[in-house]
Amino acid sequence: MQRLAALGIEQRTIEHAPVFTVEESTVLDREIPGGHTKNLFLKDHKDRLFLVIAHAHTRVDLKALSKAIGAGRLSFGRAELLMETLGVTPGSVTAFALINDRNSRVCAILDEALMAFETINCHPLENCATTNIARDDLLRFIRACGHDPRILYLGGEGAGEHRSPDTRVS
Repeated sequence: MQRLAALGIEQRTIEHAPVFTVEESTVLDREIPGGHTKNLFLKDHKDRLFLVIAHAHTRVDLKALSKAIGAGRLSFGRAELLMETLGVTPGSVTAFALINDRNSRVCAILDEALMAFETINCHPLENCATTNIARDDLLRFIRACGHDPRILYLGGEGAGEHRSPDTRVS
C-alpha cells in the first residue's frame, strides 16, 4: 500500500474471509465492481518464470500460451519457488507480488480480456482482502516494479495472440 501511495495510485481495499480459488471468490464479483483476477505462476523447462494475470473466468490455454511466448512446456511453479521469487504463498498469488521480484526473473503476462475493465481487483499479497485499482494504474505499478507486461489474448481459439489493438494500454 505504501508503494501504491508513493506512486500516487488510488486504491480501495476490502477485507474478507480468505479465498483460495476463483470459485470461492465469486461472491466478491457481486460485491466489488471491476475485473476479478486469477493468477498463474508458471515456469518452463529452461526455468523461465511467468506470472499470468487473467480475468477470473478466462480459460487459459497453456499450450497456445507457451507457443506464443516462445517458451517450452509450461508447468506450475513450486510453492518454494513462488515464495523465493514473489514472496507469496499459493492462494495469494497476485500482480502486486511483482514488487518482490527484485531480480526481474518473472515475466508478467496480462489477459487482454482483463484489460477491457476500467478497474481491476487483486489480492494485496494475501488472500483475505481484495484491492480495487484502475487498470492504467495497475499497469503503471507493474512497470514501476521493473516489469514490461505483455498483453495477450489467453482464452479460446487464437490464444497467445494480441488480437484487438484498442485494448492495448500504454
